[in-house]
Amino acid sequence: MSVLQSFLCIFSRLKTMSSPLNCPMHLVIYTWYVLHVSSFNEILRLQFNKDHNPQPIYLSAKALMQIQLRHGYFPRIVGKGDKARKVVDQLLRMRRELDAEGSLGGSGGKLMASNTIENLIIIDRDVDFATVLMTQLTYEGLVDELFGINHNHTEVDTSIIGYAAPQASSNSSNTSKQSLKRKVQVDSSDQLFSQLRDANFAIVGGILNKVARRLESDYDSRHGAKSTSELREFVNKLPAYQAEHSSLKIHTNLAEEIMRRTRSDIFRQTLGVQQNIAAGADSTSQYDTIEELIARDAPITTILRLLCLDSCINGGLRPRDLDNFKKQVLQGYGYQHLLTLSNLEKMELLQPKVPSTGILLQGGSISAAGAKTNYNSLRKSLRLIVDEVDEQSPNDISYVYSGYAPLSVRLVQCVLQKAYVQALVKGNHSPQAAAAAAGAASTTPGWLGFEDVVKNARGSSFNIVPKGDEKAARARQTLTGSGGAKTVFVFFLGGITFTEIAALRFIAQHEAGRRNIIICTTAILNGDRMVRAGMEQGNLQNVCDN
Repeated sequence: MSVLQSFLCIFSRLKTMSSPLNCPMHLVIYTWYVLHVSSFNEILRLQFNKDHNPQPIYLSAKALMQIQLRHGYFPRIVGKGDKARKVVDQLLRMRRELDAEGSLGGSGGKLMASNTIENLIIIDRDVDFATVLMTQLTYEGLVDELFGINHNHTEVDTSIIGYAAPQASSNSSNTSKQSLKRKVQVDSSDQLFSQLRDANFAIVGGILNKVARRLESDYDSRHGAKSTSELREFVNKLPAYQAEHSSLKIHTNLAEEIMRRTRSDIFRQTLGVQQNIAAGADSTSQYDTIEELIARDAPITTILRLLCLDSCINGGLRPRDLDNFKKQVLQGYGYQHLLTLSNLEKMELLQPKVPSTGILLQGGSISAAGAKTNYNSLRKSLRLIVDEVDEQSPNDISYVYSGYAPLSVRLVQCVLQKAYVQALVKGNHSPQAAAAAAGAASTTPGWLGFEDVVKNARGSSFNIVPKGDEKAARARQTLTGSGGAKTVFVFFLGGITFTEIAALRFIAQHEAGRRNIIICTTAILNGDRMVRAGMEQGNLQNVCDN
């Protein structure tokens, strides 16, 4: 049984467990190739430094240990970020305990390095807050931004997508009390959604149009049936046609609603500010637009995301600008957000710029371990901004944000597709460069070739090969004759967005035949969820009473 097949057998949600610590399995299959650490909604509260509870670190290490118990030790562990390093330290401690138990004759036994897993890559969310704060521009990402996706379902007003088909057992009294919200399943079981989910929204209309024309042609084929067998074949296919037609209707209505919202002035202004800040434009030139959005009573999450994005990318806001925006937020949205602003500062999302930090970031020098991520340097050294993006036939992960490549995923490419990233930075932005990466990726493992570059990202960098593991794995592979695609686990500690998942799937497509990429995460994030983790709800009197 392969690594991929075994996940369907050993990882499942155990709803009967009263506590995550009592749960023997800590990974849940969110969708194919995506595993979710089952932490019972604790991760969002804990990951942004609101307290120092070690449980998320332990649960993450425990989940990874479950994989090792099934398939052998990871031959190599590569990662970025201080919390990621803590997970690895915990994981190595668990390994030593298991080895010690085996040497004493216990039930643990001594595990060998896996010959089916290539490596584990851990990316700490602290390394790249900015990507989460950007508006997602893939279809699935926009569905999550505008409607929310929870456990592969989204709830949409029936005025947008209509009511579900009534069940045969339903009666008139039940249908008259139908909910104003309709729950829609959005996962790979829907073939149409599988085509749409990772596409930039700019091309979704064209995909839906092609599917509609094909379905119309399939329905018209019944008129050409000349024999009973041909007619029977059409009748057998009819349920599949009807299911696809129903899915087409849902996603067409969803796409029309998304298009209506994305054409609003507030959305366009917000997206423009985000892309200008990400591209390195002078942030003060964007402040008039942010102030206009506040005056137009844009959602507070929109305003906070813009301010936090500016803070994360530019190492903070100038104190006088930050004080001015705080004043406008409090006057416009309520003084209970005094605590919101304080929480966002504790979460290191919205901070004043320290003079020395500002000089460091503008100068482009290497930041010290634990300092803020230097986007101004990484924007050039990893080419995070790509001007010419082919959204129809993309050849770079930057298509998911229409020109901005997520730093977190670019770091994964620094491990898996070194030749491509190096060619991209030199200006060779072509499919041929991506093909060249396949031949050179395995020759320089870990961060080799990018050691100086990754120092500009926040937190420690590590490339750990447990003693004897790599040689043992090669020896086992030689003896067993096992070859083919290896499996790479990419673990996002602190959460991942649907757009980052789309970018990782894009990498997986180019690595097909050489590597299988499995994504693990502690949470599914978007910018609103991130800032809401620090928001105070209600009015100031309620906050004070509590």
